[in-house]
Amino acid sequence: MEFLDAVFSAIGDFTWGWALIPFLVVLGVFFTLASGLVQFQFFGRMFRILTPGGQPEGEGHVSSREALLISVGGRVGGGNIAGVAVAITLGGPGAVFWMWTIALIGMATSLFECSLAQVFKRSDENGTYRGGPAQYILHGLGSNYKWLAMLYAVCLIAAFPLGFNAFQGNTVAGAVLDSTGVGRIWTGVALAVLTGIVIYGGIKRIAKVADIVVPVMALGYIAMALLVVIINIADIPAVLALIVKNAFGFEEAVGGGMGAAVAQGLRRGLFSNEAGLGSAPNVAAVAYVRHPVSQGIVQSFSVFIDTILICSCTAFVILLGDVYVAGDASVNGVALTQQSLVSHVGEWSQYFLTVAILLFAFSSVMYNYYLGETALTVFTETELSRHVLRILIIGLVLLGASAPGATAVFFFSDPMMGILALVNLLAIAMLFPIGLRVLDDYRSQLKQGVEHPVFDPAKFPELDIDESAWKLDKPE
Repeated sequence: MEFLDAVFSAIGDFTWGWALIPFLVVLGVFFTLASGLVQFQFFGRMFRILTPGGQPEGEGHVSSREALLISVGGRVGGGNIAGVAVAITLGGPGAVFWMWTIALIGMATSLFECSLAQVFKRSDENGTYRGGPAQYILHGLGSNYKWLAMLYAVCLIAAFPLGFNAFQGNTVAGAVLDSTGVGRIWTGVALAVLTGIVIYGGIKRIAKVADIVVPVMALGYIAMALLVVIINIADIPAVLALIVKNAFGFEEAVGGGMGAAVAQGLRRGLFSNEAGLGSAPNVAAVAYVRHPVSQGIVQSFSVFIDTILICSCTAFVILLGDVYVAGDASVNGVALTQQSLVSHVGEWSQYFLTVAILLFAFSSVMYNYYLGETALTVFTETELSRHVLRILIIGLVLLGASAPGATAVFFFSDPMMGILALVNLLAIAMLFPIGLRVLDDYRSQLKQGVEHPVFDPAKFPELDIDESAWKLDKPE
């Protein structure tokens, strides 16, 4: 076990330390510049696309809005509550500025990876779609790269549905135990039962549940943060000034100064919004839309919601309070967020935060399961394999929740996520010219006065596109 731990630690240090973060940043900047600042050009459309009539509603299909909510539910999790606190503790308030920066850059990366997932999505026997990095590697790069798709699929299954679902169960059980005294095993049983009910209903049931859970959790948490901001409105300018000064080293809050702020801000921002990691495209491909770029724009908005809105909520709760002390790491992670919230509005808020963590974690469990189910299709599409995956996930949620130290077994999750991110970034870099052509097609139709561009596979005859996945129920 020690040998394996050393191997995976080395992989994690290489991917997250020397390779992945520079690769994500450089490619994000390249995608932003090469596309003509696409995420800013279409920022207004992120809202308009989601209005009634903005996207077609196909009977029996997952809508663009539902796919967005599933994605938000997956991106938003412990990283938004505990991860931001860690970034501020280790990198100072300036880390928040660099989290914002990487989110704005990552919006372009997310737009392209999710657009490519739509281009190469496939129809399945249930009348819905499947797609993601494994599919755009297979059908975009060709069968010679099947080994790369398989490597991606293995890492995705190991990291998200297996490892991270155990972590989510552990986080929820710990929060419930601390705030209510309810034993871990009972929380684990309840969470496992709820997980089984939802994931056995497939992507359509997951979409319906996310349609309810995600708005409640996101709007509730934002509302609580706005209450804190209103209570401390006079201190907002000073906090913003502190963030900027610390971000550029004019005022040092922790050892390492600006370097620590940049490192922690970029790392925690990327962990939180997942732009470029290849997870969100699996869900983006499910949406029933007129044009691939339409869903790319919507998923870009998901990054904005995750980091610019929800991570900022946590940052303001912490920085407007008096619990956080620069350079003092004795109160860290979720405890820092929880104690800061209590200092603003009272003891009752710890129960609110427990409910928020429960909703955040539950939405992530649903999301992680679907990622695993999609990755599994690279190897097999039998119903038996799906049953095995579902039972395994339910068991791991229970195991992670019931035993405080159980999640130490899943030391491989972060390194596996690092490998799959590198694979995904390599694939979208190679497929970027195709993504740019599809984006140009979208822009061209807009210039011609088409309010809602429609994708025509016939314009791309050399690509391996499933034309049946682009037949709208009604002529548009």
